[in-house]
Amino acid sequence: MPLPAHLTLHQGELHFEGVSLERLAREHGTPLFVYSKAAILQALAAYQRGLAGRQQLICYAMKANSSLAILQTLVRAGCGLDIVSGGELERALTAGCAPERIIFSGVGKTRAEMRRALEVGIGCFNVESRAELDVLDEVARALGQRARVSIRVNPDVDPKTHPYISTGLKGNKFGIAHGEVLQTYRHAAACAGLEVVGIDCHIGSQITETAPYLDAMDRVLDLVAAIEATGIRLHHVDFGGGLGIDYNGDAPPAADALWPQLLAKLDARGYGDRTVMIEPGRSLVGNAGVCLTEVLYTKPGEHKNFLIVDAAMNDLPRPAMYQAFHRIEPVRPRGGDAPVWDVVGPVCESGDWIGRDRALAVQPGDLLAVLSAGAYCMSMASNYNTRGRAAEVLVDGDDATVIRQREGAADQMRLETLLG
Repeated sequence: MPLPAHLTLHQGELHFEGVSLERLAREHGTPLFVYSKAAILQALAAYQRGLAGRQQLICYAMKANSSLAILQTLVRAGCGLDIVSGGELERALTAGCAPERIIFSGVGKTRAEMRRALEVGIGCFNVESRAELDVLDEVARALGQRARVSIRVNPDVDPKTHPYISTGLKGNKFGIAHGEVLQTYRHAAACAGLEVVGIDCHIGSQITETAPYLDAMDRVLDLVAAIEATGIRLHHVDFGGGLGIDYNGDAPPAADALWPQLLAKLDARGYGDRTVMIEPGRSLVGNAGVCLTEVLYTKPGEHKNFLIVDAAMNDLPRPAMYQAFHRIEPVRPRGGDAPVWDVVGPVCESGDWIGRDRALAVQPGDLLAVLSAGAYCMSMASNYNTRGRAAEVLVDGDDATVIRQREGAADQMRLETLLG
């Protein structure tokens, strides 16, 4: 299977762009996240080509990876940002994103988060319930403002992905049920503190087929027609994100191939003049990152062989959470026999595994690269077992910049207080 973009085997070892991963691991220690700036910008360029010539705003879903330098890279390349918390709002502003290019999504916004977002002047709230509309209306009126809102609808479309990351089915917690959309829009339009500006839909994450997107677009455009028949004009259509990446031979449609199909539907229904907003996350950064880890011990067993590494479920939570697959490659491949191992970390949980049944020719001290680690790894990392979060490095050609220092025990305890 070919390596992801900008990851190459050069002189017997893996390089990201022009930089040796072995050198980075020796200089900065492991576990270590390394990202390719070129891979991020290449992924973004596919969306930009697919939406060329349209009124559009690509808002990177920063929950995928919220490291400031990653945000800054995407903002400088023309992205807005999609946030889901007050903390993400502060990160977005710190990274230099213009407030009017920020969209606030999520089902549980607090009054304090709403107030701060209104005070800085964000572009739009994606609202997910009637109760949220009422609270946002109250908060906005108290500030003497009108909050721009887009209502997230639940189209009941199966994205054919892992159930934990499916968001557009009736049984999911997200969005307004299809049958309640019209009355919700009428209610929002009657609220003095709200300005209805769009419609929003997001059906899930790691979607690898075109059909769910096309089905959802049809249902959303049916709703646009019904809403506008009541006299409520929608200025934008927000189609969310969710496009998958190649973890294990997956073949999601390319962004510059998918979006012309969706835009053709928009044109055919007479809505080609509307601003298109999308919120890609994983597909911009997922394959642009690797996690480097060192082999600590080999532990052959009667039923299983265990390869114990220094990265763990607190660094790479996706396998434990979703039974997710991450390809694992030696940084400096060896010849000879490749026993089959379960690659596991040092955390005191049986769920602390990185990969199962992997054929690897390795010895203690060797380095491994866990691929496709740019999304939902560092952003979900924890301090379980008082393990410090990993350092991060951004590679740009032959240059490598540390964008997050390794976290130590003192960093973790800084906000705690001993009893007197």
